[in-house]
Amino acid sequence: MLKRFRKEQTVLERQTWRDYQTRHKKAAAAREKLIHTIFRNNRETIRKRPGWREYQDGLKETAVQEKLIKRFVKYATIVSLSLVVLYEMIGWFEDTAYRHPQKNETALPSASSPSSSGPDCRKLLKKEEVRNLLGSKNLVNLTDKSFVLSLDGRNFRVDTSLDIPLQNFIEKNLDRSTSRYIGIVAMDPSTGKILSMVGLDKTDQSSNPCIDTRFPAASIFKIVTAAAAIEKCGFNSRTTLTYNGMKHTLYKSQIDDRRNKYTNRITFQDSFAQSVNPVFGKIGALYLGKNALEKYAEAFGFNRNIDFEIPLAPSIVSVSDKPYQWAEIACGFNRMTRISPLHGALMASVILNEGNLIEPTIIDRIIDEQGTAIYRSRVKALNQAIKPESSKAVNNLMKATIQSGTCRKLFNGYRKDRILSKLNIGGKTGSIDDTSHQTRFDWFIGFAQEKGGDEKIALSVVVAHEKYIGKRAGYYAKIMMKEYFRDYFAKKSRDQINIARN
Repeated sequence: MLKRFRKEQTVLERQTWRDYQTRHKKAAAAREKLIHTIFRNNRETIRKRPGWREYQDGLKETAVQEKLIKRFVKYATIVSLSLVVLYEMIGWFEDTAYRHPQKNETALPSASSPSSSGPDCRKLLKKEEVRNLLGSKNLVNLTDKSFVLSLDGRNFRVDTSLDIPLQNFIEKNLDRSTSRYIGIVAMDPSTGKILSMVGLDKTDQSSNPCIDTRFPAASIFKIVTAAAAIEKCGFNSRTTLTYNGMKHTLYKSQIDDRRNKYTNRITFQDSFAQSVNPVFGKIGALYLGKNALEKYAEAFGFNRNIDFEIPLAPSIVSVSDKPYQWAEIACGFNRMTRISPLHGALMASVILNEGNLIEPTIIDRIIDEQGTAIYRSRVKALNQAIKPESSKAVNNLMKATIQSGTCRKLFNGYRKDRILSKLNIGGKTGSIDDTSHQTRFDWFIGFAQEKGGDEKIALSVVVAHEKYIGKRAGYYAKIMMKEYFRDYFAKKSRDQINIARN
């Protein structure tokens, strides 16, 4: 009964509301009709009143003015944007150029210097000219991203590509007590920009070990050999190879192609990850030979001058006609193949750049006293060292070094680490004593790349241990990876939060 009453009451209320809406519409229509009728009947009276014609003319004039204003604003906006673009282009040319100096090795760029191509023809400094400008300025262990260079009474502001927080972090963690030399270079592999360059030389505090080629390459040359074997011999990670004797020795008998009950079998991937000298010695002596070793060494930057803003001596490899020497070079079991830490970072970059060797740079730009940029860095690919598919294959070999090879203990548990677990990590180690056995050279070159992202870093570390073994090269590389990507992920998280808020 109550439900039916409520239902009937609801229906009644709805009908009442509809009636009200209908009456309201009719009243509004009647009101509008009445107003229209009154205006129509009094139109002539209104028009005859004083000032009506002037009022109408004013309305027409206002409409015309509004139309003209809209056109003016439209064309003024187009002209303004064009002027802005033109101004930016002119400003860019003025900012990035300078006129030719007089033909003098010590001549400095000047806005008033004469030009052989006309008064408006300007160009940027080349790296050779930057080296002359910097002179003996040492760029290792810098604590500021920019510095002022004074020369012949003129001041230049030099902006570097260094990541100063990373730079300071590494310098604070150097083990100076047990190391004679330390050279550490971090690089953005996509651009060739140096992110960190930290060094220690107990024998000469003014030297820069990062660009010094006194260091034997040792087993990091296996990267070159592996790339050559993949392209020239068709090797892959599952290719089975054999060797006799110990893994880390290289006797002439070990490069003979013989098999007996003592012969060991190993895959190409494991032989790289575990740095098995006899396997790579046999690859060099029996598969590659002199021409291939020289070709791929040069492709990776050996025996050639690499343009840099500070003097960089070429890394050296000398291949004779003796097969055993080919074996020594291929596996790194010699002290004659020499390389700088900076070149080691370039080699690691090749693996991340689909086989491209990128020219390094540490100076972003140089500004003169007038605020004009007389030098700007640019990305330059030197050559295609190896094919993209070959770089991917070497990439996997270097990852295996971290997972199951010579870096396994050092990176133990990295998959559970808050930072390292988000990265793809690869590397190659190398170690060899000097001729007096008083110094042990310890190498790590490698990379870390964001999983599912584009951020990556190439690393090269050499440590010359004295009587006692202190912090290993791989240790420095590991803490650099964590520090660099800790800051990167923190910044990325903040950016995502800001985007979400906006």
